[in-house]
Amino acid sequence: MNSSSERCNISDWLGLEATAKASVYAVIFCFATGLTVLIVATVAQSLKMRGEARYLLLCHHLLCVSSYCGLGVVFQGMRALRAGSPLLLCWLVFGVQLSLGEGILFTLALMAAHTYLVICWPLRSLSLGNAVKSRVLAGTWLVIILKNVCLFLLEGTSVSPVAVFSSEPQCPVILNGVPARASGLVLQVLLLSVILVSYSLIYQEGRRAGHFSRSNVKARKTVLIHLAQMGLHVIPTLIFIGLGKVCGKFYFALNLTLFGAFVLAQCCSPLVYGLWNRELQSRLCRRMDCQPWCGARSREEEQQTSNLNKTPPF
Repeated sequence: MNSSSERCNISDWLGLEATAKASVYAVIFCFATGLTVLIVATVAQSLKMRGEARYLLLCHHLLCVSSYCGLGVVFQGMRALRAGSPLLLCWLVFGVQLSLGEGILFTLALMAAHTYLVICWPLRSLSLGNAVKSRVLAGTWLVIILKNVCLFLLEGTSVSPVAVFSSEPQCPVILNGVPARASGLVLQVLLLSVILVSYSLIYQEGRRAGHFSRSNVKARKTVLIHLAQMGLHVIPTLIFIGLGKVCGKFYFALNLTLFGAFVLAQCCSPLVYGLWNRELQSRLCRRMDCQPWCGARSREEEQQTSNLNKTPPF
């Protein structure tokens, strides 16, 4: 069985690590879920926003983030409490959480590609995005589920049926073998390439459309913020996959550091991709009954727009 229980002995400091992770996951889950409910409810109340692919992808991304953090609380909680859960249950919880993590990155890649189409191919993106948005998400989850089920069966065959249903206080993980790590690295690099290429083309289009446009400056700032957030999401994950499970105090210190950077990215997702959106900001403002502030901001933006040159906005 290729699991952490064979390589690492159960100790108090492993329990402390699981306790720390469960606590952080719980905080991030509460924060991300609160903002996710607010954003999803705002989108659901607008017929126009419900019909746009970018808001569907945004809601899907935020729901994946909240579910991922919620399962993180469950899995790390089982480890911290040493509840003696069956090995199969540990594998299932961890496998679903891992699938949700891949769903987060898939959605980020789809959001970047969709933004590129909207900016560089606006006429085609309107018809194409609205026609295939549900099919693309369904295809994405089909790929994720098939990949993880195949890897699950590949690694699970080395364990006897009796051991699968036996209790494991440490709740070891699965999908930690060489095929799982290799496929994970390939998937991460592929999706990261899609994101980087999309944002690079968006950035070039922004420079071509008007270097001194105020809207262009904000758009380029948005691209840089997105890339910074995705760096916190992707880089720790790549290191996790590359290292695998290794014993030692240095590994666990590095593990906690990378974990902190990763959960920070999950915490920032509703802020970066949701509340940074102008239309969502204005609708949330009206829902929270702060019309005077919104009205003053709208007048300020109109005044700024009137002073811009005639360059098409990015």
